[in-house]
Formats: sequence, structure tokens, C-alpha cells
Amino acid sequence: MKLIVNGKSEVCDEQIMLGELLYLNKIKPDEKGVAVALNEVVVFRAKWSDTIVRDGDRIEIIRATQGG
Repeated sequence: MKLIVNGKSEVCDEQIMLGELLYLNKIKPDEKGVAVALNEVVVFRAKWSDTIVRDGDRIEIIRATQGG
């Protein structure tokens, strides 16, 4: 299965849940300042573990940062 994560191609051997994919990308379920969009639609944190990622999906992981 091929995915696009933050603009880069990734390959998964099998169907995966969004929460699992985030874990593989070092995103913890309780990490603050993280937003996730699946095919340009924001996925609420409560739905991360219930959301199935399918072949060809585009996932954007956004982390808030401080600075100036």
C-alpha cells in the first residue's frame, strides 16, 4: 500500500490505522501541538485510532512550534 505522508511517499505492507501510522512516525497519541489531516480533512485526535488509512491516501502531520 502506498501513502503520501507530508509530501513523501511511504509504503506499508498491510492496511493500517491512522494511530498506528502516527506511532511509526514518532507521534504519541497524547502529544500536544499536533494536527493531522487525511486527504485534506482534519482528523480529530479521538478518531486517530479508529481511522483506516487506505492505498493512495495523503496524510499531513503538522506540529506547532514556538519561535519568532
